[in-house]
Amino acid sequence: MTRGAARDVDAWDRTIRLWDVYFAVVWAATLAFVLGAGFPGWPVRLVAALLLVPLVPWYLLVGRALIQPAASAESAESAESAESAERRTMRYLAGVMALFLPSAVLVGEVRLMTFALIPQCFMTLRMRRALIAVTVINLAPVAGWALLWRPAVPDLFANSLSATVSLVFSVVIGSWVVRIIDQSAERAELIAELDASRHEISRLSAAHGALAERERMAREIHDTLAQGFTSLLMLVQAVEAELDQHDLPQARRHLTMMDGTARQNLAEARALVAGGAPADLDGASLPDALRRLVDRHASARLEVTGPVRPLPAGAEVVALRSCQEGLTNARRHAGSSVPVGIRLAYEEESLTVAIHDDGCGFDPDAVGSGYGLAGLRARAVAAGGTATVRSAPGAGTTVTVRLPLGGGPR
Repeated sequence: MTRGAARDVDAWDRTIRLWDVYFAVVWAATLAFVLGAGFPGWPVRLVAALLLVPLVPWYLLVGRALIQPAASAESAESAESAESAERRTMRYLAGVMALFLPSAVLVGEVRLMTFALIPQCFMTLRMRRALIAVTVINLAPVAGWALLWRPAVPDLFANSLSATVSLVFSVVIGSWVVRIIDQSAERAELIAELDASRHEISRLSAAHGALAERERMAREIHDTLAQGFTSLLMLVQAVEAELDQHDLPQARRHLTMMDGTARQNLAEARALVAGGAPADLDGASLPDALRRLVDRHASARLEVTGPVRPLPAGAEVVALRSCQEGLTNARRHAGSSVPVGIRLAYEEESLTVAIHDDGCGFDPDAVGSGYGLAGLRARAVAAGGTATVRSAPGAGTTVTVRLPLGGGPR
């Protein structure tokens, strides 16, 4: 696999045009130095220059594509395409060597072209092959030049030292640049993963918010509208029985209660849509709201203990909904004639609501996970409190909700 295949976007990909300019400048400078050299004669220099000329179309037709993003993407598609890219790279560099090495052996100034060829090795080859190619590009021209022209020892030493320094510099700088590019690619992948994770978190957060809102609406509807409709159905049944018995006064009283319950349900529906406080708490204290609630249930009684004081809206809503749920369960399971007692206790750091009935009771462990007691517990927990249910067949039921207030009287 080529080195470009390990990254999606890197510095070389973003600066391909700048690299084209750099390659052209180095090639033109090398050609100028070769033609202007004092040794050897002009026929040899002309041959060296002619060998350099094909490097330009060879780079444009083959080499440039190997260091572009398209080539990287193509080589990343599969192992087969990676091998194909590797073969194209080796053919390209073989052609470069076939043109560069003879020219560099003939004229020493051609070695200036290494500044353009060495980066290509690191850009298109894996590290081990890149180091081999860089070594050949730096040392082979000097060795061939020395064998061909038999230079004096000082000249040979200077050229050999220059080639060695160039090789070390190429290896150090090339390795460092490759590491920087790899780190940049890793950071780019991490950023892409982070963006993808951020979008996924946003999607999940929106889905969770929608689910939480649906659950909240379900609890609100269960604690208000559904209970109101249940009361209406029970009152309708009572009125039908009273009409059959010709008990008109009692029927009228229940019809009045039906009217009040229907109006209360309408007010609750409006409050639910508006997102405001429950209708019973609108402009009233919690004990007043509970008294209105008790008035709609003839068999219920309210007891308030402790110093009454304004409380956070959330605590009052939970207390009211808990009483509504407790009364509904008592009427539904214990019967409308069974006395129900509600105790509202204002304490220094907590508020306690207890709903007790002397009905038939039930087994709490056998109750399903509907919106009744489960919703009551969920409300209490969301407010930082607790909800407990004590009941047994034939022993009545007590629902106790305790809510922390975090301070004394206000």
